[in-house]
Amino acid sequence: MAGFYIVAFNKAFAQGLFPLLQVVKWISSCLRVFVALGDRLTMDEFVERIAADLRAAGLRRGGVVLVHSSLRSLGPVPGGAETVVRAFLRALGEEGTLLMPALSYAHVNAGQPVFDVLRTPSCVGALPEYFRTRAGTLRSVHPTHSVAGIGPLAESLLAGHEADTTPAGSHSPFSRLREAGGQLCFLGCGLRPNTSMHAIEEHVVPSYLFGPELTYTLRFADGAERRQTYRTHGFRGRRQRYDRIAGLLDSDALRTGTCLQTTVHLLDTPPMWDAALAALRRDPLYFVEPA
Repeated sequence: MAGFYIVAFNKAFAQGLFPLLQVVKWISSCLRVFVALGDRLTMDEFVERIAADLRAAGLRRGGVVLVHSSLRSLGPVPGGAETVVRAFLRALGEEGTLLMPALSYAHVNAGQPVFDVLRTPSCVGALPEYFRTRAGTLRSVHPTHSVAGIGPLAESLLAGHEADTTPAGSHSPFSRLREAGGQLCFLGCGLRPNTSMHAIEEHVVPSYLFGPELTYTLRFADGAERRQTYRTHGFRGRRQRYDRIAGLLDSDALRTGTCLQTTVHLLDTPPMWDAALAALRRDPLYFVEPA
């Protein structure tokens, strides 16, 4: 079919029937048609390609992974966020558990202190927001630092987050991920947006870490509500530099690969915790710089 259009176009162009502007518009229109056809034909192929890239980068089948992401960095993906979620689930297999941050600090604050576990949107990108609303996804209860998940271990990793009174305490999925021997995946976003580092900082409590206390209303999935006071994170005058963890880990603990058009980092949480805790105890300002 494409060959027919190309032959017809070459003949018409040779006869001078198309001015240049029409030629450009014609090519653009054809490309849109071919891309649209490709979207319908190759979604499952994209799922398998992304899954293969993730496995090649070191994602463990049957494991637990918390994914930070930039959906846009992948380039055009037929099916968008759903394709990427399916790819992670395929790479993990039926025994694997997929987590994504569902942070909501941009929407829940002193001026709007109500968190609804079913309705409050996340604020950390298109992929986690889609995942949060996807059928079967669970979400932990925390006003600003909730996590969404699906898979055999999702409920046990997410349950009880509301028992913490800080963003990433011992009941948080960020802490439990270490106990589960899980991985962190950074898909096209570099190593800086590493929320799990907050859980490590809470063990050392650097001077910059905490801000004022705030009282929030938590609304659970069954409609029940409760008020709870939290120590918020501060970071006044400081910029996070969690990418510095790369200099503390060997190639077994931190692996780098490619996924479609972007770079993917996979990081094992137990050695990350060990290395980061040691660094913070030597220098509490190791993972920040002046803003």
